[in-house]
Amino acid sequence: MFDRVFINAVDRNGRPLHLAVRDGRFAAVGAERPEGATADTVDLGGRVVLPGFVDGHIHLDKSFVGDRWHPHEPAATLRERLAAEKRLLGTARPIAERADALIAQAAAFGTVAMRSHVDVDATTGLTNLHAVMAAREKWRGIVDIELVAFPQAGVVSCAGTADMLDAAVREGAGVVGGIDPTTLDGDADGQLDIVFGIAEKRGAKIDIHLHEPGQQGIEQLLRIAARTRASGLHGRVAVSHAYALGEVPADDVARTAAALADAGVAILTNAPGDCAFPPVRQLRAAGVHVFTGNDNIGDAWWPYGNGDMLQRANLVGYRSGFYTDDELNVALEMATHAGARVIGKDGYGIEVGCEATFVAVDAPNAAAAVAGVPGARWVVRRGVPATDAPVTPRLNFLR
Repeated sequence: MFDRVFINAVDRNGRPLHLAVRDGRFAAVGAERPEGATADTVDLGGRVVLPGFVDGHIHLDKSFVGDRWHPHEPAATLRERLAAEKRLLGTARPIAERADALIAQAAAFGTVAMRSHVDVDATTGLTNLHAVMAAREKWRGIVDIELVAFPQAGVVSCAGTADMLDAAVREGAGVVGGIDPTTLDGDADGQLDIVFGIAEKRGAKIDIHLHEPGQQGIEQLLRIAARTRASGLHGRVAVSHAYALGEVPADDVARTAAALADAGVAILTNAPGDCAFPPVRQLRAAGVHVFTGNDNIGDAWWPYGNGDMLQRANLVGYRSGFYTDDELNVALEMATHAGARVIGKDGYGIEVGCEATFVAVDAPNAAAAVAGVPGARWVVRRGVPATDAPVTPRLNFLR
């Protein structure tokens, strides 16, 4: 007997699809309606069924979602931006409340897992981490949240931050972060010694923000790949942004991609609107694991974003020049399976035995969903619809 059967859906290619659920997992997936007794039948009305979305890079402690609207303040340098952020966050609602509001908004769009970077340094201590951990606990079992101890202010240049990163990993951050080892810290080897040292000692993963430009950024990527190979951390290291890959000739990209693929270093891109970003096609062809996330959402860094990973897949496709159905499905894969693999989400996907968690949207197939980004979502978690009918999430800003 099935607990619930979902009928009259279509799969990513637009073919008929029926889904049967037992004990929160898919018991049958296919073109034919499952035979057998069922406690409940849900008609999906021809909607396409997609895996729950995975946000591979978000900052839950920075967003003003759940607070009033804060107009963007221009800044000429990184230090000016950090000062503006500190001032604006000082007047915002508590981190746990804002993080909760952003998680709720993302969950309504269909996000089921995310990797959140959280500021940790000698000045902030573990305050932000503890606040986001409290929000994470509230959503346990609904949205899986992996936390990165993120040294926004630098590792070597901000005395005492190395100890805070180690403490953060001990207290529940599964990933140790880094940022621009040369341009921010002025000591690439020193920062990477600390980051890789903590990861090896604590069994943590690594995710390094890298904004360094051109050939300097390429050399940094090659340095990180070499460290990853030497540390035996294949598949456990990611580099976020890596703008340099979009700023150098194709031959340099090919050389770097080969090193990244060999070392098992993944690349995160959110396809930002104002700068070059990694060439997704070329990296994937070379065997590099590429995934996506929203990054900052309505915070002191930029005013854009709503937490919708289907919209993020659309932006990745738009900026990458993806037009064919196969290419649009690549953008979707970056917002689903690719991110799930990086954070280690088990039992994920639309297959028998996997957790019966999915999103149904009004589109004839997955490519059309990425291209058009239908607003209304029907989110199902472990075989249970979150609502009786599709809903369009509202933005959680205070009026």
